[in-house]
Amino acid sequence: MKTNENLLRTIGVFGLTSNIVNVIIGSGIFVLPAVVAAGMGASGVLAYLFCGILIASIMLCFAEVGSKITITGGIYTYIETVFGKYAGFLAGNLFLASVIAADAAVSNALVNILAAGYSIFENPLVRLVLLFTLFFGLALINILGVKQGLGLVKFFVVAKILPLLVLVIFGLWKVSLDNLNFEALPTIDQLGSTSLILFFAFIGGESALNVGGEVKNPQKNIPKSIFLGIGTVLLLYILIQIVAQGVLGDALKDQKAPLAETARQIFGHKGFVLLTAGAAISMIGYMSGTILNMPRVLYALSRDRVIPVKIFGKIHPKLKTPHWAILSYAAAGFILASLGSFTKLAVIATSAILLLYFGVVLSVIKLRYSQKINSGGFIIPGRLLVPLLSVGIIISFLLKLTFEEIIGTIIFLVILSVIYAINNSFKK
Repeated sequence: MKTNENLLRTIGVFGLTSNIVNVIIGSGIFVLPAVVAAGMGASGVLAYLFCGILIASIMLCFAEVGSKITITGGIYTYIETVFGKYAGFLAGNLFLASVIAADAAVSNALVNILAAGYSIFENPLVRLVLLFTLFFGLALINILGVKQGLGLVKFFVVAKILPLLVLVIFGLWKVSLDNLNFEALPTIDQLGSTSLILFFAFIGGESALNVGGEVKNPQKNIPKSIFLGIGTVLLLYILIQIVAQGVLGDALKDQKAPLAETARQIFGHKGFVLLTAGAAISMIGYMSGTILNMPRVLYALSRDRVIPVKIFGKIHPKLKTPHWAILSYAAAGFILASLGSFTKLAVIATSAILLLYFGVVLSVIKLRYSQKINSGGFIIPGRLLVPLLSVGIIISFLLKLTFEEIIGTIIFLVILSVIYAINNSFKK
């Protein structure tokens, strides 16, 4: 069992639960209610339940593997420890790709929300300028110093949750029950396709479990925090969908800024402005966090010669930040955001993270039969029921990808494999 005995176990159930809720609730929920309504209508709540079951089972797998491998590194470390350096290389780069795609999706959602209220943002040139300013402005802040980047993240934490709570509390009184009726259950294809996109709003909780080595009584507190955290997120998401569907009805599916439009119906124009501002702040806050954290992964991969690009591992002589890694990460996000739409980019991010989740679930199964690491730690009740259920649902999600998306994913993995082989030859 891998451990880090120098870490103090000071995080309790409330602290870890809060961390899970904070990380999962991002910016996708400001846009996705319309996507869910377009795919499933009033029965869209069922997609939330389906995603909630999946993410809970996957987080339990994270809890088990994290209680045995408690060194820093999260997904990358789990997969690399169990399956070796090649699998770790693929996992580290897939993780980077998934977050870059998520950043690009969120930035597109931000433009769409602003365009819903101010038509000037529909202009392609204005859109590009806004995306450029967003990515490279946040990059500049983080190049200037990690303290500035952390300060920006802290500012956005409360701002992204408060507007959602206000909308739910006041919106439930405005719901029309007629708008929530559905005559037939959705088909399996409808549920699968909608859930694949909706799952974008549930990812992220795995990073909250990176502090597993600092949790008090992890065998009990980690699974308890997972259920409390996922349950809180799921309840809030379902209430948001009920309010949006109950207030807007069939009009929900056509909204670029569904929650802002819901707020307009409840509070008037001031409500629209409040939710638009809240969504924008939440999205910028999410991106400020990823542009602070993820370039450090790129820097570490270069520093450790996992990828053969030395410039990413350089530190600015005065500012002491990985400036080339930050700029390169921002440039990749800007280019991807300029070329794609929210829905397509959300699917790319979701499919990449699902592959990583698949690797973690397989790690749990292998660890059950490993003599080297399988001592102590948390064990999911029900033997292999939860891991196998997770495998089945993940595969069913991945099968919902289009042929082009599957081919694109395979090509990306082949390119990574070639880079890995070349890098190994240079090392030798």
